[in-house]
Amino acid sequence: VQKMIKRVILIILDSAGIGELPDAASYGDSGANTLVNIAKAVGGLNLPNMRRLGLGNIVDIPGAPPVESPTGFYGKMAEKSAGKDTTTGHWEMTGLVLEKPFPVFHDGFPTEMIDEFTAKSGLDGILGNYAASGTEIIKVLGEEHLRTGRPIVYTSADSVFQVAAHEEVIPLKRLYEICEIARKICDRYQIGRVIARPFIGAVGGFTRTPNRRDFSILPEKDTVLCMLKAAGENVAAIGKIEDIFAGKGITYAVHSKSNAEGMELTLDAMERFDSGLIFTNLVEFDMLFGHRNDPQGYANALEEFDVWLGETLLGRLTDRDLLIISADHGCDPTYDSTDHTREYVPLLAYNSTNTVGKSLGVRASFCDVAKTIAKVFGLKGELCGESFLDDVEHTTS
Repeated sequence: VQKMIKRVILIILDSAGIGELPDAASYGDSGANTLVNIAKAVGGLNLPNMRRLGLGNIVDIPGAPPVESPTGFYGKMAEKSAGKDTTTGHWEMTGLVLEKPFPVFHDGFPTEMIDEFTAKSGLDGILGNYAASGTEIIKVLGEEHLRTGRPIVYTSADSVFQVAAHEEVIPLKRLYEICEIARKICDRYQIGRVIARPFIGAVGGFTRTPNRRDFSILPEKDTVLCMLKAAGENVAAIGKIEDIFAGKGITYAVHSKSNAEGMELTLDAMERFDSGLIFTNLVEFDMLFGHRNDPQGYANALEEFDVWLGETLLGRLTDRDLLIISADHGCDPTYDSTDHTREYVPLLAYNSTNTVGKSLGVRASFCDVAKTIAKVFGLKGELCGESFLDDVEHTTS
């Protein structure tokens, strides 16, 4: 008798792309391949548990070759939306395709926008206002920030308005407050995210703290999260998921400061909710290693996740659970820039009643995840994508 799936655990390995998309060149990302290039850089990845699910069957990863009979379902997904940022990737995974990318401001933000921000925030000015790496800009402008008390405003290749401040100069509460003011202004410019970037330390030794907060633009249409919530299902958001969706469609949220904490909180949510969706983002792959061109750090983090997957998570799943592991974009740390990369993302799906895995192929959109979740819960509503639930639920052996 086929037991129906009651709970979906969706884990996003933030930025773990698996090879350039056909249009990568137009984003300046030819040759990007986050997982494969990391594996090459470190002399092979040791990921036995993801391998068993079929990771090495998607693409040839040094150290993680294909297995003969994977226990999971595996494939890769193309991003249909224009763009390569966190918001775009997560939104598409919940059924929202963006026709045009969020605007980026390579040359800094318009003067009138900055003037409005300083006026409404009661600031006597800002520092920066250009595109930069977050760790570099605090090295360059940190001392002046301590002297003047002015926040450091900067952007990147993404549609982001970032505000960096020393926690002893601009306390967290005040920093979040000015970011909320910025969010209202950024809505008019359709900027994807405002990010609070607090740091501590003395000149020459500044370090960013885990107290970052993202303030996202509101999704323009209902996502599968909204549909789940409307149907009375649990939607548990772990990590920065609540921020990415501006709280829309979430019934329970808890923020994490590290991958390890994100994994712990996922287990806590599984104890708390035996049905619905548990949606986790593990941010350190991207934030600490992708953007900082650190393939070894990235490799270590992947191996730590793999150990947790094998030793802890898989053993906690019941036959009523569907586990989906994916990513939201790439951020190849071997690449010459520190920006996200336009890539396919891996797709691994697992349900313990059906351990005769097979290929899910190349999916045309991240929306296939949304469509699959909708089918699990029998949700009615317009969503793009094709469900892969039938493949996972019915054994063909």
